[in-house]
Amino acid sequence: MSNLRSTLRHPDDFYPLVKLKLAMRKAEKQIPAEPHWAFCYSMLHKVSRSFALVIQQLDTDLRNAVCIFYLVLRALDTVEDDTSISTEVKVPILKTFHRHIYDSEWHFSCGTKNYKVLMDEFHYVSTAFLELERGYQEAIEDITMRMGVGMAKFICKEVETVDDYNEYCHYVAGLVGLGLSKLFHASGKEDLASDTISNSMGLFLQKTNIIRDYLEDINEIPKSRMFWPRQIWSKYVNKLEDLKYEENSIKAVQCLNDMVTNSLTHAEDCLKYMSALRDPAIFRFCAIPQVMAIGTLALCYDNIQVFRGVVKMRRGLTAKIIDRTKTMSEVYGAFYDFSLMLKSKVDEADPNARKTKDSLETILKICRDSGTLGQRKSYIVQRKPEYNATLIAVIFIIMAILLAYLSRLVSPET
Repeated sequence: MSNLRSTLRHPDDFYPLVKLKLAMRKAEKQIPAEPHWAFCYSMLHKVSRSFALVIQQLDTDLRNAVCIFYLVLRALDTVEDDTSISTEVKVPILKTFHRHIYDSEWHFSCGTKNYKVLMDEFHYVSTAFLELERGYQEAIEDITMRMGVGMAKFICKEVETVDDYNEYCHYVAGLVGLGLSKLFHASGKEDLASDTISNSMGLFLQKTNIIRDYLEDINEIPKSRMFWPRQIWSKYVNKLEDLKYEENSIKAVQCLNDMVTNSLTHAEDCLKYMSALRDPAIFRFCAIPQVMAIGTLALCYDNIQVFRGVVKMRRGLTAKIIDRTKTMSEVYGAFYDFSLMLKSKVDEADPNARKTKDSLETILKICRDSGTLGQRKSYIVQRKPEYNATLIAVIFIIMAILLAYLSRLVSPET
């Protein structure tokens, strides 16, 4: 019902939502016939449908490598996230996980729901991994080994300082950026990006997730695992869980804004990385999550709901981003608009207001200096049109007819 209300408030979301739905259906019908590859792509759709969509736009060899890379790291992450596994069992598995990907009989039962299936049937992933070209295998093994060691380190170590925070995010996400850069280079489609900007691509996404998922992570059963650095949150409260209590709302929002400001420092590197990409499919694969991240930060900033429930982008806006993020000019436009949205929420009384505005101005200047802002129509920041009930009804009738037509185009025979 909430999705319907959102669509009524934003009727122009409907067409992108229809296109996204049809694209996902089409992607789901492109699953390979071989049992191990069928499992991998089916699992990819179950654990990350939007990610699966952009992966399947890549050329076959690179698509398979990225699919396996994602599932291997998702499995590694499942081991790390399962708080029911004792440290004595977990740490050795994390450190040796890179060896298990060569063993087509290995599996380890942990996690829940789809992640448990992934772990129970991991031999399918290993079998597919062994069919990849050697260059792809070496890149995946290297990143898996380094990530496992890093994760093991932070099983026994708290995130105390901002340097710890950056190190943890490097292990769990920055290395993903480095690994993807290696895969893109191994495919022959891209130059090898520097480790610094590849790392920032991962940190920008990971820090956004850590901020957005505060409440889910702090309430995790049987015990919470948090990665907000003490160096930041201790300026506002005595204990990290205190941020979720209503009496600490003002301090909680100030701490949240501090965390968002820290994340914004990676945006410049991300824009530099994306501007150097040549292959259109790789560009979309990289750019869509980054636009989603800056949009999510804009929603989270100064928003007490981060400590009360779930803060996420409406589905229609997500569909628009997936549909319209095709060129660097559109990325500059989206970063510009979301940065303006975030800047409009900065209160001069906030302890980090000056630092936040400086980071945002850096992003805004890069986008302005690109010279492309006038070449696109903003779908993010716009005046709200007035729609009456009759107009909305007409729009829905037209869209229903369009959906029926498009459904015929994406039939099982195609």
